[in-house]
Order: sequence, then C-alpha cells, then structure tokens
Amino acid sequence: MREGAQPAADRLRATGRNEIRRAGSPVGPRATAAPSTSLRAIVLGAAAGGGYPQWNCRCSVCALAWDGDPRVKPRTQSSLAISADGRDWVLLNASPDLGAQIRATPALQPRRTGPAGGRDTPIRAVVLTNGDVDHVAGLLTLREKAPLTVFATAETRAAVGANPLFAVLDPVLVTWREIALGRPFAPLPGLAVEAFAVPGKVPLYLEGDVVEIGTETGATIGLSVRAAGARLDYVPGCAAVTSALAARLAGTDALLFDGTVFHDDEMLREGVGSKTGRRMGHMPVGGADGSLIALASVAAGRKVFVHINNTNPMLVDGSPERRAVDAAGWTVAEDGTEIALPVRGVGEETAWPSPPDTPTTTPATKTPATMRSAPTSSPSTTIAR
Repeated sequence: MREGAQPAADRLRATGRNEIRRAGSPVGPRATAAPSTSLRAIVLGAAAGGGYPQWNCRCSVCALAWDGDPRVKPRTQSSLAISADGRDWVLLNASPDLGAQIRATPALQPRRTGPAGGRDTPIRAVVLTNGDVDHVAGLLTLREKAPLTVFATAETRAAVGANPLFAVLDPVLVTWREIALGRPFAPLPGLAVEAFAVPGKVPLYLEGDVVEIGTETGATIGLSVRAAGARLDYVPGCAAVTSALAARLAGTDALLFDGTVFHDDEMLREGVGSKTGRRMGHMPVGGADGSLIALASVAAGRKVFVHINNTNPMLVDGSPERRAVDAAGWTVAEDGTEIALPVRGVGEETAWPSPPDTPTTTPATKTPATMRSAPTSSPSTTIAR
C-alpha cells in the first residue's frame, strides 16, 4: 500500500459508504488483510436456473457466450454468501453449482486445521428462500460429513424433506431449523436474519393442474440481513412489488433483487420456452409494471440484480436493456461480485440520496412519463397449467 493510503475497511468507516466490487477485485475475501467486522456478501452465482449460458441453449444471448463475445460473461446458478467477520459464512441458497463456486471463492475453501490437515469448512449454515431446484440442489454437495445448520420455512422444509434423495444429509451433522416470518434469528453470532413473504408461487415440481401465482406465503421469501448496524435485503424471486414490500425494502444498505427476465415474454420471443416471466413467478425488470419502475422510489445504498435468466439481454454489456438498468442506478451482478457494508453506530440512520431519474421508456416497452408507484396490493393469479 502506498504511503498515506487508507485500508479499505478504514475508508468504509470514514466515509460511511458501502462498496461493491466486481469479481477479481483485490479487496475482499481474496485480500490478505485482517477480516472486516462489517457485513460482507459475495455473489457466488448470479444466474437463474440452468446458469449462463444454459447448456442446451443458443438463444441470441447464449449464442454470444458460446461464440466468445467479450460483451458477456458466464454466470453460475443463484447463491449468495454472507459473513459478519470474514471467517465464518452463511449461504443464502445452495446452488447446484456450489462445488465450482467454492473452488472459485477462497473465503469458502477449507482452511489449515493442523499438521495432519483433515476436514474443514468456513460454511456454517444455509438459509433457503424457497424450494426451487436451483436453490436447494447444492445441499447435496454439502453431504460430506461437516456440521451444518439449514434454516427454512415449514413449506420449504416439507418440499425438500419429501424427496428421499436429501436423506444423504447425515442427521447427526445436519440440523434443520424452521424459521417463522417476521421473527429474526441468528444463523451465526453477529448476524441477524429476518424472513418475510414476497409474492411468488410453489416450486415447479409441486405445481398441480392449477397454479396460483402471487400468493404471499412461506413458499417464497425474502431475507433481511443485519450485522454491525448494516443491512442487506435479498429477494431472488418475486412476482410483484407491493406497497408493503416497497416500504419494507426502503432504506436498506444493499438490495439484491430478482432480475430473472427483462421482458416478460422474452423466452417466447426467443423460441426457448412457453412461459412468461410472471407465469414462472418472476416479475420483469423492464416495462411499465417492471421492477425498474416499481422500485425506483425505494431508496437504497446499492441496487443489484441477481437470479438472471440466460435469455435476459441485460447480460450483454452495452445492450439497450443494460443501458436502461445502468441509467436507473442498478448493477447487474456477476459471479464473485463482492459487497462490503459499513459498520454503523447504535441508532445511526441510513440516509441515501434520491435514486436517479428512471428513463421514461425501456427497450421495446413504453412506460408513463411520470413515475409509477408500486401497486398497493398483490392479488394472486390462478392459472390453469
């Protein structure tokens, strides 16, 4: 470090600002400095189910990745790691790509436990936001004889427990804890997590002939994480932004939100699916009723899109969709994106500047010139399968 320069952790405390870094930054879990006491998060996987590019897809967005276009970067499936001390970590969802994600993230790798080595992991717990395959299949990677606590709502616990494959998780070592909405719990000392319902639906494998979309139950939840006075909100799946949800998210230091599709019908346009984003339980980013508009008035220190589908054109640097996202003050997450939030004193308030003006149009979709407030309710939709 050059003479007179401040360490990153000191800069955080001095400025009271949070920081976000792309993969490969020298600051974060790859750094050699002592662990920070602020809330830290690492995006292990920024993509939706199937990852990006998807293994069997040559839609216009995946084709760029297969052809080596420098405007796009591969991404693995959805998961986030959080820590209050940089030593012990909690996973928010366990991706099918978890093994590769651990190999790419030094902070999550086994540490030296003594001259003889042995088993070790800094991963102490997992918190599940729903029972989707891209959020629970990684639990199978964690079956190799390490103590672990898994936190889930009753709905998600039942969905996972009904599959005998998950019996490989040794009950002697793996403990399940049921979480209740609105009741904070501590997955690790120094971390407080509160679950809240968001409009969603049951996992695909539990859908019947009639599917109810937009219900607010324990089947789809968001998580509010607090440590050292800082706060992060994680909502990787959401069918709609209600006025109550917008109010809950306001003032957070970092908002990581569902970015599955930009255009509601993009999978149909690309000829790779028969469902809209909303049919899958994911509101679009763009359009008059998309998340860019619905969350425009929600003040937050950082706004980051996660759980991004392989068909989403905002994955492409310089695309009209990416420019719209950038102009609205959002970041499109990459694998390895790191967020460090400042330590705050007791009673210290977060006062973020007003969000930038939202463009009056998003690509291919007209929106009103005036800002559209979030809907006051989220009536569920019942769809025949």
